[in-house]
Amino acid sequence: MGLSGVGGGGMESTTGGKSTEMSIKWCKWEYKQQWLHYRVFSSGLVFFLCCLVLYGSIGLLFGWFLFNKPYMGGFNSLGCQGDNEGSWSIGTFYGDSPFSLKSIETMNMEKDDKAAWPVANPVVTCASVSDAGFPSNFVADPFLYIQGDTLYLFFETKNSVTMQGDIGVAKSTDKGATWQQLGIALDEDWHLSYPYVFDYLGEIYMMPEASENGELRLYRAVNFPLQWRLEKVLIKKPLVDSFIIKHDGEYWLFGSDHSAFGTERNGQLEIWHSNSPLGPWKPHKKNPIYNIDKSLGARNGGRPFLYDGNLYRVGQDCGETYGRRVRVFKVEVLTKEDYKEVEVPLGFEEPTKGRNAWNGARYHHLDVQQLSSGEWIGVMDGDRVPSGDMVHRFLIGCASIAAVTAIIVILGLLLGAVKCIIPLNWCAYYSGKRSDTLLVWERPNVFSSKVRRFCGRLNRAASSLRVKIRPNTWAGRLAFTMIFVVGVALMFTSVKYIYGGNGAEEPYPLNGYYSQFTLLTMTYDARLWNLKMYVKHYSRCSSVKEIVVVWNKGTPPELSDLDSAVPVRIRLEPENSLNNRFKKDPLIKTRAVLELDDDIMMSCDDIERGFKVWRQYPKRIVGFYPRYISVRSLKYRGEKYARTHSGYNMILTGAAFIDSKLAFERYWSKEAEAGRDLVDKYFNCEDVLLNYLYANASSSKAVEYVRPTWAIDTSKFSGAAISRNTQVHYKIRSNCLQKFSKMYGSLGERKSEFDRRKDGWDL
Repeated sequence: MGLSGVGGGGMESTTGGKSTEMSIKWCKWEYKQQWLHYRVFSSGLVFFLCCLVLYGSIGLLFGWFLFNKPYMGGFNSLGCQGDNEGSWSIGTFYGDSPFSLKSIETMNMEKDDKAAWPVANPVVTCASVSDAGFPSNFVADPFLYIQGDTLYLFFETKNSVTMQGDIGVAKSTDKGATWQQLGIALDEDWHLSYPYVFDYLGEIYMMPEASENGELRLYRAVNFPLQWRLEKVLIKKPLVDSFIIKHDGEYWLFGSDHSAFGTERNGQLEIWHSNSPLGPWKPHKKNPIYNIDKSLGARNGGRPFLYDGNLYRVGQDCGETYGRRVRVFKVEVLTKEDYKEVEVPLGFEEPTKGRNAWNGARYHHLDVQQLSSGEWIGVMDGDRVPSGDMVHRFLIGCASIAAVTAIIVILGLLLGAVKCIIPLNWCAYYSGKRSDTLLVWERPNVFSSKVRRFCGRLNRAASSLRVKIRPNTWAGRLAFTMIFVVGVALMFTSVKYIYGGNGAEEPYPLNGYYSQFTLLTMTYDARLWNLKMYVKHYSRCSSVKEIVVVWNKGTPPELSDLDSAVPVRIRLEPENSLNNRFKKDPLIKTRAVLELDDDIMMSCDDIERGFKVWRQYPKRIVGFYPRYISVRSLKYRGEKYARTHSGYNMILTGAAFIDSKLAFERYWSKEAEAGRDLVDKYFNCEDVLLNYLYANASSSKAVEYVRPTWAIDTSKFSGAAISRNTQVHYKIRSNCLQKFSKMYGSLGERKSEFDRRKDGWDL
């Protein structure tokens, strides 16, 4: 019995042990489940995730409204990708001297097949190179080689596939207005740039920068301009942006070596001399000539040139950002023992349109040469964003997201969803069990005690904040709303910087080329407030060349009162007439004129998009406000009527592109005289008349609609609206429709359907 009892007792003990062990495992599992449930599904975490989703949805909606452009279509998938080095492109300039260079658009060069009246800079871009079959992220460092009337342009092109620099080449037979891409002239296994091209003893040589390979190499043209062969390694040093020039019977090589310890990157200049460009090269006794601040132009920025018997060197100012601008230096002393130079004004007009200008942020390379005609031509690269802009925008966007996270925590504290900011076992007053990882903090040292006290105070501050600001009171609701709005603003900021691009409202090229237009508005003294805001905004649009203000009544403002990035011309009219809007003006140099009322505010992107559409259809009125005139009723109605009937046959010229020659000649023709008299009688309907004149002169479509992303009527804020009574205004225009129909025929037969794909409307 005793044995049995012992055995029985032993059995019970074993079974009980297993049961206890299972119970412990079950408890541990249940504890883990509870811990997981607490951690994952706690009210604080759910609140945090819900708020994050809410703010994220608001940000995505904001991005969709502002940056979604369904009308843009597809781009080359390999070319012109976002690049932290920038978005460099190349422009052409002309002048009577190298110190009076003007952009190509000032020459009013027209290219009908490119729909460019006039041709505008930039003339070579990553898009033009990519479209030719050589994917490129940017083009920079342009050098000219002139053979008679043919210009060859050598430049750095960053390959979008290999992400390294190659040397591209293009050809022009019209003085640099248009360029034919010939291909890649030089491609090595390392980065190439700065393709300095020159003649020597009947041969053509190229000395590109190849500092990544640690050598300065000279190539000779085997089959110009696309085939080159390595001729010689001139110097076994990683020289940057080098050139060779003959001066006083000696050859001089200028460059920079940034590899040595103690050198000032972008601020060092070294010189070598030889009796032949093939070497051997000897260093100047004073090397480095400069090793100074990078903003002083020590790094070369293009080809040196001779003018009036003097030698000039082009340097880069890299102070604010890499390649901020070019500087020109007159060389006063160049010998084997000494070198002196002094800076002289370049005479180049700084871009004034900021990031909307192709070279608004920086321009760092210039090659200027004299043509056989005596005229000087220059090629310069430019960029609309500073160096490292992509990383800068990303960091600001991430910082804004982090701030939104903090806002969510604050909202959680106010609403009670979040109890404390710092875990309790980090705090000095916490008496519960601490985790093993935090036991180190429990040691009696100054740092850990300070950290625990800080955590405790932070939690107490959060508790006191919840007590002071109660969401159920009016003050609490106001505080809650303001904090929420701040979070929304921060979310908008993050989307803008991460998703919204570099902030530039760029022009849209057509067939690879750009152009410009004249902006014309008609106003009088009571609407000066509108005009000031109008000029400041639209003058910054990329393709605006000039603003013409038709002043109908009152004392005009001083030009100094208008903040404009382009020339403004105020045209005083002796008579207050709406016909003045379409008056012939020989001072207008562009074919395209945007007739835009001074109380309409739209984005530059919308304006640029409309300009591209007009360049595709220059014989039409291309605008932003459609109307549909029924042939049966001849009653004037608003835009809603056109959308209800899914079509339009009139475009209001209060916001429309027209051909300055075509439109003004038609409007002031003998045929339109009766219509102009009616406009003066009603002081209305000038835009209706022009639509009839266009329709009467064309057997096909005469108008084209472009939907603006947004448009604001500023006259409602200033109280200076021209047509305050809509019903009276519409009645007058209906009378005009009936009379113009008898004079010039019907508009209804030329109804155009809205294009849902381009228009972006769900009709």
